[in-house]
Amino acid sequence: MAKSSKPRDVLVVGSKVRDYIKSKDCLTSSEVIAALSEKVYACLDDAISRAGGNGRKTVTAKDL
Repeated sequence: MAKSSKPRDVLVVGSKVRDYIKSKDCLTSSEVIAALSEKVYACLDDAISRAGGNGRKTVTAKDL
């Protein structure tokens, strides 16, 4: 039985991201929020791996 492909939760606050981009006098495309969220997932996965590689279960700022 194959695993169901559940979409990931968005890890960023879309309105805050759009507001920040707008404050820099730019527009936000519809794909930005999902793409940024995927980058956050990748960053967190790397941090989790680094913590584990150092024998820790606690992810700290230095892992980022």
